[in-house]
Amino acid sequence: MPPWKARLLGLSERLFALARRYPGTIAAFGFVSGLASFFLVDRHEGFARSVAVLMLVAWVWLMLENALRSTVERWFGFTLPPPLLRYATQLIHQESLFFALPFFATTTSWNSGQAAFTGLLGVAALVSITDPLYYGRLAERRWLYLSYHTLTLFAVLLAALPVILHTPTPLSYELALGVAVLLSFPSIAGSLSMQRWWRGVLLVLLMAALAGAGWWLRLWVPPATLWLNEVAVTVRVDDASKAPGESLRALGAAELKAQGLYAYTAINAPLGLQERIWHVWMHDGAEVDRIAIDIRGGRKEGYRAWTHKQNFPAQPVGRWQVKVLTDAGQMIGTLRFRVTADDVPGAVR
Repeated sequence: MPPWKARLLGLSERLFALARRYPGTIAAFGFVSGLASFFLVDRHEGFARSVAVLMLVAWVWLMLENALRSTVERWFGFTLPPPLLRYATQLIHQESLFFALPFFATTTSWNSGQAAFTGLLGVAALVSITDPLYYGRLAERRWLYLSYHTLTLFAVLLAALPVILHTPTPLSYELALGVAVLLSFPSIAGSLSMQRWWRGVLLVLLMAALAGAGWWLRLWVPPATLWLNEVAVTVRVDDASKAPGESLRALGAAELKAQGLYAYTAINAPLGLQERIWHVWMHDGAEVDRIAIDIRGGRKEGYRAWTHKQNFPAQPVGRWQVKVLTDAGQMIGTLRFRVTADDVPGAVR
């Protein structure tokens, strides 16, 4: 064996030995590097693309794992130890989940169905750093492992695509869903044991149903890269400084009709992203108005925008909400206030 092949083989064997001797180190490295990647993207926009691209490159390696293993065997004359490849796969899962999870935890409206999706990602992240669950329960069930793999990539794409390509949230969701559905093909095909011609028809129908369900459930998925930095329900906004006045929790009906009301939001978005969002005004659970706002990303304090509503129902008393939604209907956040029958001073939020 040539010296360079011997050195490469020796290096792989040492890495495998270290991974077996210190299994907790892999979990710690995946956890720390994933969170570090999130903070680099969140606090230093200049690093955002590099970090996100590295994440996706790692996923390309993961998807081509079998082909790369064959290439190494053909070119270098030895086979990488399968356990070493499994450790590498686990590391990518850990880094990806702990990279994406803080985005979703920040943007989740916890009193909505979004909590279920973010909670599922949290469980997946815990599984990735718990070897008995990851290897003993997950990896032994091929369909479950592929589903886990697809969910992780789906979350990474939702967090990375707006940063890399500056694609609006609805388009990012469509692209991420399309990739996830395509990756689900092996697990769906493997679960269908029939051999007749209609197996292909059933496979297409199942994938179409999966895509439809993913689109229908989009309201349960937080917009990973959009979140509220500051909100206010107020009777005035300073146009010069773009700053809201006193934030209110309650006001009287007469005051509301005399002055109208502003819904003020400062929305954090990735550098260069242009996005249309909506302020949806709701009275006692019923929608009464929907106003579009075009925002641009890049400011640390968030893009400051507001809507001014002056036309209210004849009987405005009750509970009000202003839901901040993406163009695809995903919730970014909610502003709440109450209108009383008597003129009562607004309470500071």
